[in-house]
Amino acid sequence: MDNVLYHIRRNGMLTAGFVALFLMIALWFIGYMTVDVKQAAPLSARPDLPPSREFLLGTDSAGRNMLAVMVIGAPATLQIGLIAGALGTIVGTILGFTAGYFGGIVDSVIRSIADVGLTVPALAVLVVIASVITTTLSPEILALIIAGLAWMFPTRTIRSQVLTMRERAYVEVARLNGLNNLEIIFKELMPNLLPYLAASFVGAVSAAVLAAIGLEALGLGPQSEPTLGMTIYWARYYNGLPRGMWWWWAPPLLIIIMLFIALFMISAGLDEIANPRARRTT
Repeated sequence: MDNVLYHIRRNGMLTAGFVALFLMIALWFIGYMTVDVKQAAPLSARPDLPPSREFLLGTDSAGRNMLAVMVIGAPATLQIGLIAGALGTIVGTILGFTAGYFGGIVDSVIRSIADVGLTVPALAVLVVIASVITTTLSPEILALIIAGLAWMFPTRTIRSQVLTMRERAYVEVARLNGLNNLEIIFKELMPNLLPYLAASFVGAVSAAVLAAIGLEALGLGPQSEPTLGMTIYWARYYNGLPRGMWWWWAPPLLIIIMLFIALFMISAGLDEIANPRARRTT
């Protein structure tokens, strides 16, 4: 643990990622305190207004204050990613540990399902599912849909890590000391995999956010929620780009880019902690 804390303290990538994400969350919190979020609803202002002193990011063709839309939409998009990423990582961790540690027929079944599922184009499956239930779609339901396909990659990678760890000397020592399988998993294997599990979670969140934005940009997201993806969809639907309404599509794109940069730095920093070969030697 001391070794991990040492690498956290000297890991600039991880620190920069957390600082960037914290600043974004702080700005969203300040926005909630200072911006009238009710103006994110349609017809709350005159439509198609460029940025001004009254509306810092202008308004869209539905008469929504774009600053209020960003204040609500950015956390909503991140919420979808967190829910889907957490569920996918939890399921993937359970299945990965089960398959990797116990092996046998259980391992064969779980590995086969995950491998077959990874060969199926995830976006195509998500499009079909989302298009079927689009009339009742909400951010939470969209997150559950994405989570339904978010567990396969963590299952495969965590299984491979457990396979290498279950044969190590300290696991054999734990068995000789009378620890049962669950005690070995929770007391010996999982603590050593915590940085890797954290990196897997951040990667799953990034993938879930990307999937959500992709579905929403196609019009398959929650129609009544001002998420970042749905904002891009409405800007495309009402020809915001040809009409020169940069304040409609540029802010959500900029926030998405900043969010992915922050998540990538956090994931890369955690991977450096989890993977000794990736650590700096200086």
